[in-house]
Amino acid sequence: MKQAPLIAVENAQRGIRLNIGPVQDFAERALGMCLKLKRKGPLPSLPRVDVLLVSDRRIAALHKKFMNIPGATDVITFQHGEIFLSVETAKRNARRFQTSTENEVRLYLLHGLLHLVGFDDTTPAKARAMEKVQTGIFSKALKRAGAAV
Repeated sequence: MKQAPLIAVENAQRGIRLNIGPVQDFAERALGMCLKLKRKGPLPSLPRVDVLLVSDRRIAALHKKFMNIPGATDVITFQHGEIFLSVETAKRNARRFQTSTENEVRLYLLHGLLHLVGFDDTTPAKARAMEKVQTGIFSKALKRAGAAV
C-alpha cells in the first residue's frame, strides 16, 4: 500500500505574522480528507506537498512567469506538489470576508490540495463543484481541530 504524501507548511514571507502550527495541523487533516476523494489528480502519487506562504510580490512574479498573468493572486498550485499562497492577499480577503487571515490561508491551502487531487475551476460549473467540496472539507477539518470559523 502506497504511503500518503507528507505535507509541510513553510512561512517564506516576513511581512505578516502567522502562527504556522495550526495551519500545519489543518493541512494534515485536509490532506487526509482530499486523499479519500476518488479523482485522477497527482496527489496520491506525490511523495510530498510543500506549501509556501509568500508575499504578494513573490506570488505576482510566479503568476506572471508561469501563467503570463500580471499581478498577485491568492494561490498557485504546481502539479508536482508545490502550493504557493499569498499571505498579504489572505489578510486583505480576510477583512473583506470577515474571517481571520489564518482561516483564509487554510482555505487557499485546501483549494491547492483540491487542484492536486484533480479538481479544476476553469468553468463556472467546475468552479461550483469544486467550491461545494471545498466548503464541506473546510468545515469538517476546522471542526476536528476545534478551530473557530
